Formats: sequence, C-alpha cells, structure tokens
Amino acid sequence: MITDKIKLSVKDILEKEFKTGMRGYKQEEVDKFLDLIIKDYELFQQELEDLQQENIRLKRQVEDSSFKKQPTQPQTGTTNFDILKRLSNLEKHVFGNKLFD
Repeated sequence: MITDKIKLSVKDILEKEFKTGMRGYKQEEVDKFLDLIIKDYELFQQELEDLQQENIRLKRQVEDSSFKKQPTQPQTGTTNFDILKRLSNLEKHVFGNKLFD
C-alpha cells in the first residue's frame, strides 16, 4: 500500500526544525514555504484516503452486482447444432436448390 511508503507526515513537516547558521536562510521564508507544503500534503492525503475508500466501495459493488460471469450458453437450450440446422434451412429457403447445383 502506498501509505506504507510515505516517509513524512504532516506532523513531521510541521515539527521539523532547521539549524541556523551565519548565512542561513530566512526563517520566516522557510516557515511560509513549509506551510504551503503542509497544506498540499494534507490535500494529497485526503485525496488518497478518498480514492482508497472509493476503490473498496467499487470492489464490493462489483462483487454484489449482476456483473458476475454470465452463462455462455443461452438459457433456451439452443446448441450450436440447432443454430447450424436453422441456418441451413434458411439458406435452402432463400436460395432454393441453387446452392446444391
């Protein structure tokens, strides 16, 4: 599952602290950028959860629905032999003895 592969959580990003140096980045800019990342990350996590729930729902729907495998033979008991016999009779009726001359 993809959630097992995600290394950072919103909390991890929120609580991340960076060391400061003499010529380091402006803390305010870093914080603003991390805030944007957190908002996006929250949206991605919500979308992932929604899609997982939809996937589960659709799988259940397919299992419970009439989409299950339908029988390959018609319910009337008609076989391939019956169909060929009817086709042969139809050809005789339409074309007459011309087929056999």
